[in-house]
Amino acid sequence: MYLRRNLESELQKYLKIFPIVAILGPRQCGKSTLVKQLLTTESNVIYLDLQNLEDLNKLQDPRLFFKTNSSKTICLDEIQLVPELFSVLRSIVDEDRQNGKFILLGSASRDLVQKSSESLAGRIGYLNLTPFQIDEIPTIVDLNTFWNRGGFPDSVLSENDEFSSIWRENFLKTYVERDLPQLGFQTPALQLRRFLTMCAHNQGQLLNLSKLGSSMDLTHPSIRKYIDIFEQTFILRSLPPFEINVKKRMVKSPKIYVRDSGLLHQLLGIKNNEALFGHPVFGSSWEGLVIEQLLSALECPAYFFRTATGDELDLVIELNGKILAIECKASTAPQPTKGFYRALELLQPYHTFIVAPINSESYQLQEKISVCRLKDVLKQLKSY
Repeated sequence: MYLRRNLESELQKYLKIFPIVAILGPRQCGKSTLVKQLLTTESNVIYLDLQNLEDLNKLQDPRLFFKTNSSKTICLDEIQLVPELFSVLRSIVDEDRQNGKFILLGSASRDLVQKSSESLAGRIGYLNLTPFQIDEIPTIVDLNTFWNRGGFPDSVLSENDEFSSIWRENFLKTYVERDLPQLGFQTPALQLRRFLTMCAHNQGQLLNLSKLGSSMDLTHPSIRKYIDIFEQTFILRSLPPFEINVKKRMVKSPKIYVRDSGLLHQLLGIKNNEALFGHPVFGSSWEGLVIEQLLSALECPAYFFRTATGDELDLVIELNGKILAIECKASTAPQPTKGFYRALELLQPYHTFIVAPINSESYQLQEKISVCRLKDVLKQLKSY
């Protein structure tokens, strides 16, 4: 398995600062692997998978178990499945304020963050773990493979595209049939899968509740509930509009994205790069890949910018007081539109990056406008 050394180091740092460290992220993104790597170097770590009955039985009397192993770091995987443990964790930590006592792993941010913020405020630090970012993948994986298969380790590192597709299909099947019901969402799996597929067909488009509702015979509140479910389990991302004080009327609806490009392609039946390059979602897929990579790495305020007349920028972020604009172009020779330049005149960003799948080094298109590879813009933005 390809190891994510930077994340290991970050986890070790957090364990020295907080009594409890929570690692949040989607299923199968590498949370358990990251912690199990600790087991090979640290002898005082206990790992419990709360989906495993044998491990769960050890916690019939959780206070006794935690007290007996008070000298060790205890990792509880899929903690959101046993929310009653949070009050016990708080009590244990308050009795012995020692850092690095617990590691919590969760794949449902709403349940984990809500419960822990109620019970563990001031006692817990959070780390977000996403599927692979482009600067983490091994050199054996090129950009097109990464784009097609997405960032989940077992998908992107598969032997071939067919094996990757099989893995992603089983991930989606398990997600809607088992994972969501375990979290208390009792919507039929077929309906959830259909809704996700509808979102995939609307990748990078404005969220239209009426259109989605009528196509599935659902009310607006039901559609919002579905979106919330998929956002809180790290499958969808909604991007709000950026608003400035100008006379032009601005778009108010958010954009919707399937966060992982591999899952997006699986939902649309795209099996390989050749199929992707000829598919109508091609440009929106690249846009989603770029946005997800940047926002997963930077965790900063992020928006899109669009006027009612169609002047648009794909992504606007705020870093250290600077407004930066990003335009995504799935072309090796990107040609910005007039609407792009009109949007820049309105927004006046500190700098603008056009992110494209180019093979050359970054270059200046105009003053304050650069054309960059995804890896390069990620590196530059991290330096702000």
